[in-house]
Amino acid sequence: MSHVVFYDGLCGFCSRVTQFILARDRHDRFRFAQLQGQFASDTLRPRGFDPTDLDTMYVLTADGRVLSKARAALFIGRALGGWLGGVSRGLSLLPSGLLNWGYDRVAHSRYQLFGKVDMCLLPSESERRKFIVG
Repeated sequence: MSHVVFYDGLCGFCSRVTQFILARDRHDRFRFAQLQGQFASDTLRPRGFDPTDLDTMYVLTADGRVLSKARAALFIGRALGGWLGGVSRGLSLLPSGLLNWGYDRVAHSRYQLFGKVDMCLLPSESERRKFIVG
């Protein structure tokens, strides 16, 4: 079973993060779904999370937990491994409040820094199976 990353499908930064994960997911651990889709609503709402909060990235882990904001990002880093896994493990020692403060600074300015995208990321033929549409 895979982990699902829920991301803002209109965010240029989020699109780049998705591409970053795709390029480094050597063990095929991740799938992706836009927060604006029905799958996000059907999956996150019953678990008490708000898919309309586009300033938050969520990860549904293979064991059914939902992680948000900085904890979701650090989970992704650890799963990808390498230097990113080491950095993520180190940052995981910090309090969630501090981590989310930093996450929120980036989230609130991401459109200004990276813009919005007019269309969704167009995955390659081999990557299409990693995206959950709906």
